[in-house]
Amino acid sequence: MKEPLSSYRELGVWRDGMALVKACYLITRPFPKDELFGLTSQIRRSAVSVPANIAEGYGRGSRKDYVRHLMIAQGSLKELETHLIIAAEVDCAPRTDIDPALTRCDQLGRALGALIRALRAKDD
Repeated sequence: MKEPLSSYRELGVWRDGMALVKACYLITRPFPKDELFGLTSQIRRSAVSVPANIAEGYGRGSRKDYVRHLMIAQGSLKELETHLIIAAEVDCAPRTDIDPALTRCDQLGRALGALIRALRAKDD
């Protein structure tokens, strides 16, 4: 039998989310200065929202709240993907920088979806 987690920091989805945040900060560092309050801010905020909502949901008192926050994290992930695609389309970053981040987003999205399904199955 598996031991229960003692912290959200043990969750793979949280750790993957934190790695994605770091990647997004590195990607946006060379963005044009006139994008500081535009795409740079939007990418960083949506990236930070992913692990932050995973952590907040974990700290809630109910499975229902946890799942709700995981779904919010999932939504932030889709927002992030869109901002990254826009950044490539408007030449703020090369596709060679954006594509690996999009791959990470896809992998994290699948992992979040699996966690959400597993938590919902416990309610059945």
